[in-house]
Amino acid sequence: MLRQGNLLKDLGVPVDVVPIPQRERKDAAVESLQIPDKLFQAEGYTVEVRIRSTFTGGAKLRIYEDHHEMTEQDVELEKGENRFAIKTLAKEPGFHSYKAELYTEGDELSVNNTDYAFSQVEGPPKVLIVEGTEGNSRNIEAALQSALVPYETIQPELLSNELVVYAGYDSIVLNNVPATRIPQAKMDMIERAVRDYSVGLVMLGGEDSYGLGGYFQTPIERALPVYMDLRGKREIPSLGIVLVIDKSGSMSGDKMKLAQEAASRTVDLLRDKDTLGVLGFDSSPVWYVKPQQLANKDEIIGKINSIPADGGTEIYSAVAEAYTQLKNVDAQRKHIILLTDGQSSTNQSYQALAQSMQQQNVTMSTVAIGTDADQTLLKLLAELAKGRYYAAVDETTIPAIFSREAVLISRTYVVNQPFVPSFTGGAEWGNLFGSGVPGLKGYIATTPKETAEVVLSSAEPDPILATWQYGTGRSAAWTSDVTGGWSSDWVAWQRFPAFLTGLIKWTFPQFQSSPLTLTTHVSGNEASLEAEVGDPRFHGDLQAVATDASLQTKELSFIPTAPGTYSTRMPVDKSGVYLLQTKLLDTDNGHGGEPQVVGSATTGVVVPYSPEYRITDGQGLTKLKQLADLTGGRMLSLEHPEEVFAFEPAGQRQEKPISECLLMAALALLLLDIAARRISWPSGLLRRTAAAARARAAGPAVPPGARDARAPVNPPPTCAVVGDALAETPLARLRERQQLASRKLHRPAAVAKPAASAPAAPPSASAPLAPGAAAAQQRPGAGPPQQEGAAQSAPPAAERSAPPDAMSRLLDAKRRNRR
Repeated sequence: MLRQGNLLKDLGVPVDVVPIPQRERKDAAVESLQIPDKLFQAEGYTVEVRIRSTFTGGAKLRIYEDHHEMTEQDVELEKGENRFAIKTLAKEPGFHSYKAELYTEGDELSVNNTDYAFSQVEGPPKVLIVEGTEGNSRNIEAALQSALVPYETIQPELLSNELVVYAGYDSIVLNNVPATRIPQAKMDMIERAVRDYSVGLVMLGGEDSYGLGGYFQTPIERALPVYMDLRGKREIPSLGIVLVIDKSGSMSGDKMKLAQEAASRTVDLLRDKDTLGVLGFDSSPVWYVKPQQLANKDEIIGKINSIPADGGTEIYSAVAEAYTQLKNVDAQRKHIILLTDGQSSTNQSYQALAQSMQQQNVTMSTVAIGTDADQTLLKLLAELAKGRYYAAVDETTIPAIFSREAVLISRTYVVNQPFVPSFTGGAEWGNLFGSGVPGLKGYIATTPKETAEVVLSSAEPDPILATWQYGTGRSAAWTSDVTGGWSSDWVAWQRFPAFLTGLIKWTFPQFQSSPLTLTTHVSGNEASLEAEVGDPRFHGDLQAVATDASLQTKELSFIPTAPGTYSTRMPVDKSGVYLLQTKLLDTDNGHGGEPQVVGSATTGVVVPYSPEYRITDGQGLTKLKQLADLTGGRMLSLEHPEEVFAFEPAGQRQEKPISECLLMAALALLLLDIAARRISWPSGLLRRTAAAARARAAGPAVPPGARDARAPVNPPPTCAVVGDALAETPLARLRERQQLASRKLHRPAAVAKPAASAPAAPPSASAPLAPGAAAAQQRPGAGPPQQEGAAQSAPPAAERSAPPDAMSRLLDAKRRNRR
C-alpha cells in the first residue's frame, strides 16, 4: 500500500482516509502451520502452530497427518499472538499432508480455525498390499522382507479416502481382491495415483480378481495392461440374463442412477447373441426390456436409463414374472439378478418358486442396497436359487457386482488345466525367465491391450504376465494366483521370491532423484509455480497436473523464462493441500517425435483461507495514517462527512487537441479551392470591383460645373494603367470632361484680334459654340452673329501656334481611336 502511495505522491494525487471502526468479536484463528518441506525417515522435527486470538481463554488444538489424528492438546490462549510447538518423528516415507484445527467455546468465526501444510519424507520404498482374504499375502510379505522392502497389508475396506495417501506409496498390490469391495471413488484414486503420480500397480490373480472380480469398465481396468472381457478368442456359452431392478420411491436419486449404470455395463459386457431382459418393479412388475438378443445395444441402454423411481415394493411377483419369461429363453445358461433396497409387502412361497427355478436350470443372485433391505430374505433367495448374495453397503459397488455376475455365469474365464507358460518378450525379464519357468494349473483369462507387453503367455494364447506404461506410472498383471492353488510349482520354485520382488520393483517410480526443483507461492486466488531443471541445457517441455482433495484436476503447462527455469500460474478457488505432479518431457529424443518422460517430481501447494478472515494486528490505522501523510491527504471521520468536500481545488492544466480545428480549416480551404476552380467569374469583375472600392474611398462625385473644394484648381488627369496600356475609368472620364468644359468656359474672349483683311469663316456645324457666344448671338440688338462669332472663334495667332500639352495629345489620340 505504501509503495503505491509513493506513486500517487509523484503524480500529485492526495489520498484521504476514512477509518471505519470494526466491532471486536470473540475469535481465534490459526494463522500458520509450519512443517519442514523435506524430511528423512526417523528424523525428528517440530510442528509449529501460530494462533492469534482476540480473547483470553482455553481452546483445544488438534493436528492431523493424512487425516489421522497425531495429537490433541488443551491450550491456553492469550490475547494476541500465541505459538505452540510439538515435537515428533518422521515415521513413514512418502508425501504427507497435515492439518491443524482449533476449537474454542463461543468462537464467532470458524472459517479461520483450520490451516494446512505438507511434507515429503525420504526413505526406502514402501509397498501397500491389499488382500481379499486375510492371510493370502504371506508369500508376498516374505519376499518383500527378504528384499528389505517395507510394506503394509490391509483389507480393501481400509483403503484411504485421500489421494495423498496413495501418492505416498511406491507400488500398490491388489491380491485377489473383488471390485465389489472397493468403492468407485477409491478406485479412481488408485488409477489417478498410477497415471499422474508415478505409483506402481500390480494385480495378482485368483477367483475374485480380473473379470471374475467385477473389474470390467472400472478405473482399475483402465490402469492395467489387460482387458477384463474375452474378445473373440474362444466360444463362450450363450447366456440369458434378466435384471430385476427395484424402482420404488426409495430408489430415487443416486441409487437408481447406479442401478441404471450397472445394467448398462452388463449390456456392454454381453455379446450380441446373448439374451437380456430388464424388469422394473414397485407394487407390480413392468417390463422395460423384454428378454431379447442384444442386436441394438444403444436402444436397450436408452430404455434402461428411462426407468423411473416411484411406488412401493413387491418382490415375489417380480421374481415370478422374470422366471416365467426366462425359462422359455433358448440359452445354455440362465440367470436372474435381483436388486432391491426394501422389503416385500407380501410373504409368498419363495421356496416353491426356487425349486421350480432349479428344475429349469435358472439361477438367481441377490443384491441388497443399504441396511433397510430385507437381508434375511435376500440371503435365503440366493441360497435356494444356487446364486450369490451381495450386501452393497457402498452403493458405488453395484456396477461391479453386476459385471461380476455376468462373468461368473459364463464359467469360461477360469481356465483349469495344467500348462507351462512360454516366455514371449521383455529384455529385463530375460535373466529370470530365460532358462525356463515352472508350470501352472490355472489362471483367469483376459485380453491383452494393444500397447501392452506380454512377458508370459499360455497356449490359448492368454496373457499370464503382462506389463505396460500408464501415464507416469507402471502397472503389471499376473493372471494366476500366488497362494499355491494354481501356482504350487511356482511357490516351490527357488526363484519365486526374486520373481515377486522383481515384479513389484519394476513398477516403482523411475526417478528416485528428481532433476526438478519446485517452488510455489500463493497470492490471493492464484498460485505461482517455478521449476528449475538440473541441466540448464535442456530445452524440453514441462507439464504438471494439480489435484485437490475432491479429485478435481488442473493441467498446467510451464513457460520457459530463463535457461533451465520454467514458470506457470494456477487459479485456486478453495483452501487445502493441492497435490502437484510435474513431468519433464524430452521432445528431441530420436523416437519419431514422441516425447519421453525424463524427469518427475511430486510436491504440494498449500492454499490457506481467505486473508479477509485473518485477525489483524492493530497496525492498520497507523498504516492508513502513513498513507495519508505520504500523499498529503487527510484523516476523515464518519461523524463529519461534509469534510470530504472541504478542500481547495487545485489548478489544473487541461490540454485540448486542435486536430479537429485544423481538419475543419483544411476542409474549408479545400471547398474554397474547388469553388475558385469550378465557378466562372465575369470578365473584368474584379477590376470594376476594385475601382468601385477606390471611388467610394475618394468620396462623393462632383456635379458638372462645380469644383470640388478638396480638388486642386487644375487637377491632374486621372487614368488607370493596366500592363503597358492606359485603362480608362468612369471617374477619369468624368474629370476629363469637367476639365475640358472648364477650359472652354474660362478662356478669354479676345486674346488677340484677327486681321481686318481676313475674311470671316463660316461657322462649322461640328464646332461647338461657347456659352457666352451663344448668349450674345441670341441677345436683341447685337451685331451680326457671323462676324462676332468669327471674331471669337478665331484664336489669336500666338495661341494657335502654342504646342498642345501631353494630356491634350493623349485625349486627341483617344478620340481618334474611338472614331
